[in-house]
Amino acid sequence: MEDKKEFYTLMVYSENVAGILNQITAVFTRRQVNIESLNVSASSIPGVHKYTITAWSDEDQIEKITKQIEKKIDVIKANYFKDEQLFIRETGLYKLSTEKVLENPEISRTIRRYDATITEVNPTYVIVMKSGKTNDIIELFRVLDAFGCVLQYTRSGRIAVTRGMQEKVSEFLEERESNE
Repeated sequence: MEDKKEFYTLMVYSENVAGILNQITAVFTRRQVNIESLNVSASSIPGVHKYTITAWSDEDQIEKITKQIEKKIDVIKANYFKDEQLFIRETGLYKLSTEKVLENPEISRTIRRYDATITEVNPTYVIVMKSGKTNDIIELFRVLDAFGCVLQYTRSGRIAVTRGMQEKVSEFLEERESNE
């Protein structure tokens, strides 16, 4: 019987070295696991970058992927998490037809009801931004799309922090320093 796939978030910390992203994504490719979202940014630790990667997998497979990534020479630490272990956010951008927004006041009410923000208005389009959980961003898209006013839509990759006091990489680095 095949294990049920679950949604996981991997947090990978590495030195800022050219080619490391390719090495990390190659591990997923070899195991035929599709990356759902990928966000790379500087971390709170100088000189260390954080990769936030989401994928559907079973726990055995995601554990193997995490261990393979951690073996890469420039990777400092890699961990995987389920959603309840993280504080998660994304951002959605919606480009709407100004004409349709002005014709239908329910569109503006919907934007307010979803706690989204209108960030730009011009004669052609209105830009709306929503930050929050993935499902809320997708749901707002579906509602706006039903009005027939969406010209463009995109959402960012996931950003996340652990619910613990410290990131696992900080604990790892402190432990490594005390052993030197």
